[in-house]
Amino acid sequence: MTDLPEGKLFVAGEWEQGSGAEITSIFPADGSVNRVLNGASESDGLRAIERAKQAQADPAWLNLRPHERARFLYRIADGIEANIDRISQIQTRDTGKTLRETSALAASAAGTFRYFGAVVETLDETLTTQRGDALTASVHEPLGVVAAITPWNSPIASDAQKVAPALAAGNAVLLKPASWSPLVSLELARIIEESGLPKGLFSVLPGAGREIGNLLVEHPDIAKVSFTGGTSTGRTLARKAAEKLMPISLELGGKSPTIVFADADLDQAVAGVLYGVFSSTGQSCIAGARLFVQRAIHDEFVARLVSAAERLRVGHPFDAATQVAPMIHFDHRDAVAEHVRSALSEGAELLTGGAPPTGEDYDRGAYYSPTILSGVDNTARICRDEVFGPVLVVLPFDDEADVIAQGNDNDYGLACGIWTRDFPRAWRVGRAIRTGTVWINTYKQFSISTPFGGEKDSGMGREKGRDGVRAYMAQKSIYTDLTGHPLAWAGGVA
Repeated sequence: MTDLPEGKLFVAGEWEQGSGAEITSIFPADGSVNRVLNGASESDGLRAIERAKQAQADPAWLNLRPHERARFLYRIADGIEANIDRISQIQTRDTGKTLRETSALAASAAGTFRYFGAVVETLDETLTTQRGDALTASVHEPLGVVAAITPWNSPIASDAQKVAPALAAGNAVLLKPASWSPLVSLELARIIEESGLPKGLFSVLPGAGREIGNLLVEHPDIAKVSFTGGTSTGRTLARKAAEKLMPISLELGGKSPTIVFADADLDQAVAGVLYGVFSSTGQSCIAGARLFVQRAIHDEFVARLVSAAERLRVGHPFDAATQVAPMIHFDHRDAVAEHVRSALSEGAELLTGGAPPTGEDYDRGAYYSPTILSGVDNTARICRDEVFGPVLVVLPFDDEADVIAQGNDNDYGLACGIWTRDFPRAWRVGRAIRTGTVWINTYKQFSISTPFGGEKDSGMGREKGRDGVRAYMAQKSIYTDLTGHPLAWAGGVA
């Protein structure tokens, strides 16, 4: 085991005891306490905002050329890569994810910092087409101080997807991680500090959303908020941002459809569906939680899927053989169980799972078995509400028109999976489903170079890709006279 972060907050480049409410990080595999720390209070947040404002406006940072800012991001990437094992163990203790997954998330975070360093080095401004007697250009400038609010399910990767482009754009960043998983974000702060980034440009402020979260959204010196989390909270933040006329990006919930056509490679589809909903113990916004199977193969496919789900290895996150680890917290495990109980009371049929596994390996942890339900239609609450756990609902469909209608009949629009050997069909359905991401014959694959975001109640705005830096910048147009003459309207000058 590695040493866990001490528990002090990183406030504008200084390690300080928080003065906010107490936060307890637990290890979900056995309920043991990782660390007890005080979160950020309003006064901690105000101090971080003021120092961030000063540091961002300092010419030593503000006037850096893009390739000079990129050097900091490269050093941060190097620091993450050198500490992948340590970061992985901290995040596994903090979230219960398997070491295999947390190692991949740490490597992804390093790649994100490296990618956005390269992007900002090579991102050109635009000399626009001249249509008069002025040289016209479009340039981009940093917004100032931005807030990044990240969820508990994949903190190191989510942190990097916001912090890296915001720093690349020349901003200062205040990061508020979730109270259930603060430790790996504090470890990221240590690495960023060692990169030599000027003090004040980065802070980590775990704490209650009603206190530090509201402060970051409402404060007049915060120029943008980037939020990943629940749709209800996202709506509240959007209303607050609207009062300020402040830009906000929201990556929110999902109830993503996965579609298996009769001509699909069934082995490939079974494996993909399992991974899409049960990896990360289902605690993923893009989980393929609604499975539509074409009626001609429905019974055969569901039987194979249930059998495969029952063979998944539910176990300790430090066990290399584990596929389904404990959930983030006992409270969340209980909330997922309540979703299942409610569905069963409303007529759903339980095909497998539906309870925590039993035995001494599981009794002390926040475990829940992979669960598959059927026997309901697309209007059932279990098909509408985001469960955020290892729960899959299976529904039949007849043809393309039917599955497109059912797939779109949901408030969310984050992702979709399609399994078929017929590429034109996959293209038609993928274009027809109103969602931010479509996977064809695969699922839950990501690239930092490819934009990500949702439609409808799944949010607004996009992260990743070259334009991910522009999302943290203000666009400015510049006109430069080429004639050397006074404007004719003035009628000449004395």
